[in-house]
Amino acid sequence: MKKVLSFLFLVGLVLSLVACGTATEEENTTGADEDATGDEPVELVVGASNVPHAEILEEAVPLLEEQGINLEIVPFQDYILPNKALADKEIDANYFQHIPYLNAQIAENGYDFTNAGGIHIEPIGVYSKKYKSLEELPEGALVIMSSSVADHGRILTMLQDQGLLTLREDLEDTTTATIDDIAENPKNIEFKTDVEAALLPQIYNNDEGDAVLINTNYAIDAGLNPLEDAIAIEGPESPYVNVIAVRTGDENSESIKALVEVLRSEQIQNFIKEKYEGAVVPVSE
Repeated sequence: MKKVLSFLFLVGLVLSLVACGTATEEENTTGADEDATGDEPVELVVGASNVPHAEILEEAVPLLEEQGINLEIVPFQDYILPNKALADKEIDANYFQHIPYLNAQIAENGYDFTNAGGIHIEPIGVYSKKYKSLEELPEGALVIMSSSVADHGRILTMLQDQGLLTLREDLEDTTTATIDDIAENPKNIEFKTDVEAALLPQIYNNDEGDAVLINTNYAIDAGLNPLEDAIAIEGPESPYVNVIAVRTGDENSESIKALVEVLRSEQIQNFIKEKYEGAVVPVSE
């Protein structure tokens, strides 16, 4: 009888231990799920140009941490790879391009991207080591600009606003203008349009051409001050807003909405104003 009772006791003990073990596993599994969905921070990877985009994102890091979002910034040196990385899901968003360029890239490459929100404008500038104003440019002057077609209309519109040339009157949108759309060119300006944007500061430093059009991010990255060094600069009314681009559908994610909200916050907008002193202009929507 004692042997039977001992056997039953051992069986009961084993079943009890198994039950406890199962309960413990269920509790641990539930806890992990809760951590993954609520307690652990969200990882957000954003590709950006070094200046000013990555610098602006760095200021946003602690603000996003307060909301449980770990922001990882991946720097890029060109205008092609950030969109490719986004399409390949290597990053969650990118911050380096204005709307016309984004639209052109979508049309050219079939990207399924969406503009999640505009953050700032970078006025493009004209730089010259030989002349102090556009009026001083001589007959037949060589003006060098980016090979990015999306910037050509922007540049030509600015030069028209500065009185250097006139575009065709029948153009519905001058931001899409090309060199062929120049109707009047009083100084017979020659345009060189086959230079990669990132190389423009080097072209300027080598004193090539008579004037060079440089995007603000590359100018600042090369140590130039657009407000002091440019002989002419785009006005703050420019429609070329730099945006957060995401894969379509991700614009509704909480982390992306938080990113845009933080970048448009008063703290970040004031940082942009103070850091770049007008060379980068924040936008609030």
